[in-house]
Amino acid sequence: MAQILVVDDEMGIRELLSEILTDEGHSVALAENAAAARRVRSERRPDLVLLDIWMPDTDGISLLKEWSAANLLTMPVVMMSGHGTIDSAVEATRVGAVDFLEKPIALQKLLQTVKKALKHEVSSTKPPLTLDAFSRSPLLKDLKKRLEQAAANTSVLLLKSASGSIAEICARTLQAPKTPWLDLSASSMPLTQEMLENASGGMLFIADLMLMGRLQQKNLAFALERLEKYHLQLVAAVSRPLTALVDAGWDQSLVARLGEVWVALPQLSGHADDVPEIAPLVLTHLVERHGVPPRRFSSAALNALRLHHWQGEWVELLAVIRNLAVAALEDEISAEDVDNILQRDSDAAPKSVPSLPLFNQPLREAREAFERQYFEHHLKNERGNMTRVAEKTGLERTHLYRKLKQLGLNLGRKVEELDQ
Repeated sequence: MAQILVVDDEMGIRELLSEILTDEGHSVALAENAAAARRVRSERRPDLVLLDIWMPDTDGISLLKEWSAANLLTMPVVMMSGHGTIDSAVEATRVGAVDFLEKPIALQKLLQTVKKALKHEVSSTKPPLTLDAFSRSPLLKDLKKRLEQAAANTSVLLLKSASGSIAEICARTLQAPKTPWLDLSASSMPLTQEMLENASGGMLFIADLMLMGRLQQKNLAFALERLEKYHLQLVAAVSRPLTALVDAGWDQSLVARLGEVWVALPQLSGHADDVPEIAPLVLTHLVERHGVPPRRFSSAALNALRLHHWQGEWVELLAVIRNLAVAALEDEISAEDVDNILQRDSDAAPKSVPSLPLFNQPLREAREAFERQYFEHHLKNERGNMTRVAEKTGLERTHLYRKLKQLGLNLGRKVEELDQ
């Protein structure tokens, strides 16, 4: 039979519903408030939730909205209330509830509603993760407000100190419901009028400007000229200062256009107390959407994450959570698991390239030293394949060859012949 979670702050109602549903052959879990419901939802993944609207910590509709925003509404939810109104029922249904029970609940009505709800098929199309899911994090609530305020006044918004997953979460937060989404950084084909027309009224997204090749830069310039025509919003992220784009050969007027309105991601290093609120939600999202093994954090593990010095900031946090989900040996992630992953990352860092001496050199020498390390890294990772190195660094091959020769990197006879 089914696993059913009953969430109600009144002990008598919890016990009565538990007794009835257990007699019907169901397995029943109980939660007295929203905090307990979150924990049980994460650990047991129930087949059905009976959720009271009026609770002391977080009301039921707010919890329902939270689960919906976090892509966690993977089970049918039936709302319960002793103060039921049509407005409450309509709002709950709009958010995602499948039915509504008024207290006192008649036995026959309860059994009929449970039977019907268990047959309800939850949509397999899961909405993307947005900042709405992190409503308990003051850090991300503030970021959401700043993003919405900035986006309301421009069609081009730059996310500074961002890339990848966290950039997409921010952009998805700004995307209007049921509108098109076009990732310009994921396309290797020329952008056409037809593609922009199909995306009309939607969102254009770039995960990291630093990773865009020449064709993608042309696509971006093409799109910028037509944002107003097709009522498009562009959200682009960049992981390094904009001057790095110019140094990489980007058109200066294009860079200037992208940098007119921007929002910088807050640094985790100043908000470590938010990490225990953020990490479990990201972990559950990975479990639900990306097929990683079911995991949950112990309190000690969350404290270990909170105490870590996040040098890599958001990118590092997301990578650590994903690795913990895959590498942990038990369902509950321990503080030892966290320490092992963080220590492994530290051990994997290149020890032969200390960063501090760069700050003791004149700017020109420091820049050359960094560029040499940067290109050596990509040459090694791509095993000398210049086409892939050009794509990774966003440079044309001719410019790339000259830059490598300038830095004194040995490219071999074949590359030198191509450059002549």
